[in-house]
Amino acid sequence: MFRTTKGALRQAVAVAVLATAALTACQPEDLPAADASRSASPGASADASPEASQSAAPDGRRSLVDAAEAGGLRKHTGDGAITDVPVDPGEMREGMQLVVSNFAAPDGGDPILFEGVDNVPEDTNKRREHLFRGMLEHIEWDPELGQPEAQPVADPGPLGGSVECLLASLSENGQVICGWADEGTAAVALFPDSTLDEAGKLFVAMRGDLER
Repeated sequence: MFRTTKGALRQAVAVAVLATAALTACQPEDLPAADASRSASPGASADASPEASQSAAPDGRRSLVDAAEAGGLRKHTGDGAITDVPVDPGEMREGMQLVVSNFAAPDGGDPILFEGVDNVPEDTNKRREHLFRGMLEHIEWDPELGQPEAQPVADPGPLGGSVECLLASLSENGQVICGWADEGTAAVALFPDSTLDEAGKLFVAMRGDLER
């Protein structure tokens, strides 16, 4: 089983269905049934309201920002911009927002993939687990190599909540997936060539620009 500091993850299959530049969120077994009439696209809220995409979440909870820069890293636009949703975000309900971006890597290598949702109605730790599984599917991690174990990031930054990273590599550096979960948001990012420590610190810095 896939393990985190919050407990064992339940195994599931995350399938991203690409149709032009939009994805209809699929229905993972461990999440409530999705409303098939709703679709998710990068940087858009579930109710497709432009105003809602940058507004504060209900009850004063935080919301995600489709930032042009995060942690000092520039968001890719034009030819480098991501146009699909590579990782199934789970059920997207009215008022929720999905943000998907590629950010320039510090070393000029492969971009850092970010995907997150806000206004999450269920336990955000479970939504993060769902995103972790989806990201492992995205990088085509071979389960026969074992299930990577998520490690807590000691300092989650001023936004609090829980931040964890896992190393999807057989060496001490390689593909690192980091994720956060707080009262109403959950997000993950893929760092193609990094270490747990480096990726964790950069992820926390990026979070400061991606969550309000």
